[in-house]
Amino acid sequence: MRVLGIDPGLRNMGWGVIDMDGSRLSHVANGTCRSEGDDLAERLLSLYAQLTEIIRLYAPQTAAVEQTFVNKDGAATLKLGQARGIALLVPAQYGLHVGEYAPNKVKKTVVGVGHAGKEQVAHMVKMQLPGAVLHSADAADALAIAICHAHHAGTAHRVARRALA
Repeated sequence: MRVLGIDPGLRNMGWGVIDMDGSRLSHVANGTCRSEGDDLAERLLSLYAQLTEIIRLYAPQTAAVEQTFVNKDGAATLKLGQARGIALLVPAQYGLHVGEYAPNKVKKTVVGVGHAGKEQVAHMVKMQLPGAVLHSADAADALAIAICHAHHAGTAHRVARRALA
């Protein structure tokens, strides 16, 4: 199963692609989409085009996006929500199921602690995906989201298979 993880952001949207074969994970690619343009519509269109190209190139079978946490700055949260909309829309256009995970669930799955720091997440991503060179902190987070989805979706798939047997 090929999994695309997306860490939504209006300025920088991290992405990571992994393969899952049973319980074995392997790194495929990772990077950062950087929005271009002067106004919000141009920036969202830029992210849309870049994420569409990533899906076209790597052909994931499923995707996962980090849920948005609400902070004190309502305008910033709203803009992040719009970028998150792009992160949900593009995979859905390709017929992919899109899982959504809270930041603490991603950290708990990858690191073992729900309030782990970015450095800890990046370290554990490198441990679980040997040889992966992380493009950015956003890309490391996206790979962590993909790992989280692989574990949870893989478990759900195995349970469903056993129920049918």
